[in-house]
Amino acid sequence: MIRARTFTDARQQSHSNAELNWWIFMRISGLILVFLILGHIYMTFIQVSEADATFDAVVSKLSNPAWKFYDWLILALALMHGANGARYSIEDYVRSRPNRAWVKGIFYTVIALIFAFGTIGLFAI
Repeated sequence: MIRARTFTDARQQSHSNAELNWWIFMRISGLILVFLILGHIYMTFIQVSEADATFDAVVSKLSNPAWKFYDWLILALALMHGANGARYSIEDYVRSRPNRAWVKGIFYTVIALIFAFGTIGLFAI
């Protein structure tokens, strides 16, 4: 597990390219998520008045494929970012290899189900 703050330190601490790629992904996805979520908050709570925030308004907004992609991107990045962060915690706190495999397997199954249901729900409208 990489505990570096800079890319040079991360490269020295990484045992594989995959771990270094996940370290880079966490920095980039976190930055992208900040702007995506701030934009979502602005468009949902500031740009639209409370009286206009109805089910029909949301359905109308989601009829545009760009909005669906925007919301799906938030879903996908947030789940991947969160799952990778949880993977770090699982590796830190679950010491037994068999137990860690079970915990990760169940956790990844739950993440996959949330992603599948979120995608279906988003694109079914």
